[in-house]
Amino acid sequence: MKQKVYYLLLLSLLCIGFSCAPEHSSSDENTADIIIYGGTSAAIIAAVEASQNGNSVIVVSPDTHLGGLTSGGLGFTDTGDKSVIGGLAREFYHRLYQHYTTDSAWIWENRSDFGNKGQGTPAIDGANRTMWIFEPHAAEQVYEDLVKEYNIRVDRDEWLDRNAEVEKENGRIISISTLNGKTYRGKIFMDATYEGDLMAAAGVSYTVGRESTAQYDEEWNGVQTGVLHHQHWFHSDISPYVIPGDPTSGVLPLISTEHPGEKGSGDDKIQAYCFRTCLTNHPDNRVPFPKPEGYDSTQYELLHRMFQTGRKDFFQKFDMIPNRKTDTNNHGPFSSDHIGMNYDYPEASYERRREIIKDHEQYQKGLYWFVANDPRVPEDIQSRMKNWGLAKDEFVDNDNWPHQIYVREARRMVGEFVMTENELLKRQPTPKPVGMGSYTMDSHNVQRYIKPDGFVQNEGDIGVSTKGPYSISYESLVPKREDCENLIVPVCVSASHIAFGSIRMEPVFMILGQSGAAAAAIAIENEIAVQDVDYDQLRKDLDEKGQILSID
Repeated sequence: MKQKVYYLLLLSLLCIGFSCAPEHSSSDENTADIIIYGGTSAAIIAAVEASQNGNSVIVVSPDTHLGGLTSGGLGFTDTGDKSVIGGLAREFYHRLYQHYTTDSAWIWENRSDFGNKGQGTPAIDGANRTMWIFEPHAAEQVYEDLVKEYNIRVDRDEWLDRNAEVEKENGRIISISTLNGKTYRGKIFMDATYEGDLMAAAGVSYTVGRESTAQYDEEWNGVQTGVLHHQHWFHSDISPYVIPGDPTSGVLPLISTEHPGEKGSGDDKIQAYCFRTCLTNHPDNRVPFPKPEGYDSTQYELLHRMFQTGRKDFFQKFDMIPNRKTDTNNHGPFSSDHIGMNYDYPEASYERRREIIKDHEQYQKGLYWFVANDPRVPEDIQSRMKNWGLAKDEFVDNDNWPHQIYVREARRMVGEFVMTENELLKRQPTPKPVGMGSYTMDSHNVQRYIKPDGFVQNEGDIGVSTKGPYSISYESLVPKREDCENLIVPVCVSASHIAFGSIRMEPVFMILGQSGAAAAAIAIENEIAVQDVDYDQLRKDLDEKGQILSID
C-alpha cells in the first residue's frame, strides 16, 4: 500500500513537471507556418489568404485596431482604375457594399441623399456590387469579421523588440521577439507594417528618402524645385518673415531656412504626414473642434497670410462619405500636412515616434481650431468651418481622433527588383507580376523653403499619371537572397520614391498582401526560399483567385 501511495505521489510530481504540462509549450503556442507582423489592411488580407491555403498564421499586431489607414480615416478610396482591383481586396469592398445595402447602415442621412461620387468612380457600384467610399468603423468591422470567420489569431499591442536581435540561421529568420516578452517562430515571416521595422531588424537592405533622378534614370524623383502640381503651392508671393519683407525679424514657424537642394538631387527627406480626419456637419453627431493643449496661434500665421491673398479652396478635400461625414485630407499650400516635421520618423524609436505623432495631432487640431475661432480668418470661411466638427460615433476610444497617422512613406526595401517610374510608365517590362496599381504617381510636399526671391514656397508635391494600370513584380516583395530567404514585404516594397508614390495605395497593399501570402504557401510546401517560388505556379494560383496581374 505504501509503495502504491509513493508511486502515485511520484507520478503526480512528474505530471506537474512534465506530463500534465499544457499540450503545447509557450514557444509552441507562438509558432505558426506564417508570422505576420503588422495590423494593416495588407496584414489582415494576407492572414485570410494564409488561412484559406491551410497555413497556420499568427498576426502579431502592434495596433489595437485592425486595418491601418483603411479603417483609420481613409474612406474616400484611392482606387485609380478599380477594374484591376481583384481577389480578396475586391471581396473587402464587396463586403462594404453589403453593409451599405442595409437600412441600419444609414443613421445620419438617407441613402438616397448620399449621392454616388467617388474618386473618378461611383461610390456605390451596383453593377459590380462594391462600395468604394465608407466610414472608418464600417471598414474596421469588415476586418474584424474576416478575423472571426477564419479563426485568425491576432495578438494585439505586440510591439517588435527592435533592440533584440532577430534570430536568424543560414539566412532565414527563426524567431522574433516583442516588448511583452513573447517569442514567435515561423517558417515564413511577413512585414506588413508601414514602417518596415521587422525588415530593418532582420538586416534587409532598405532606403529612406528620395533617390536622385540619375540613380534609376527617372524624371520625377529627387528634389523637384519649381515643379508645381496639384494646388498645394503658394500662388501668390508671401513673405516668410515675422515682419513681412524683413529677414532680420526672423522666420515664421514651419518654414525651413535650409537650401532645398539642387533639382533632381537625392536626399533623406520624406513626404508629409497628416491624419485623415472624419468630420461631420450633422449637429446631432458633431463634436466641436477641441482647442489643443499648448495651442499657439503663431503656428498658423502663414495660413492667415494665405487667406489674405484671397484663396478660398480650404474645403476642397472635405470628401463626403456616408452619413454626412468626411474623409478630410490635405489641400492647398498650408493645410493638414505637417510639412517637414516627420523626417526622422522612419528610423525613430517608439518613444520618438509617439512624440512626432503627438506633434502632428496637436498641429492639426490647432489648425481646425484656428480656422473655426481665430478672428483673422475670413468670415465666410470661418462661419462655414463652424458647421463642422469631429464625428461623435467614430474613433470613440480616442476622443474621436483617428488612431492611425497617415504614414505615406517610411522605409522602402531594396530587394530583388526595384520598381521605378520606368515600369509604371511602361517604358520597361515588369518581371513576374503579382498585382496591379494604377493611381497617379503621387507625392505630397516634402519641404517648405525660402526661394531666392525671398518668398515662401513648397517643394515635393508631384502628380504624374501612369497612363493606365501597371504590373507590380513579385521580386519587389522579397529581399535580396543574401539578406533573407523567408521574409515577404507587401507594404514597404522595393520601389523608388516616386514609384512608391503610386504603389502606396491601400487597395494595392491588400493585393500585395494576398499575393505575398500565396507565395508563402508555395515556399512552405516546397521547403524553399521565397526567392525560389515557381512563378508559373504562383501565377496560376493567383489567377484562380481572381487576382488581376496584367492587362494584355
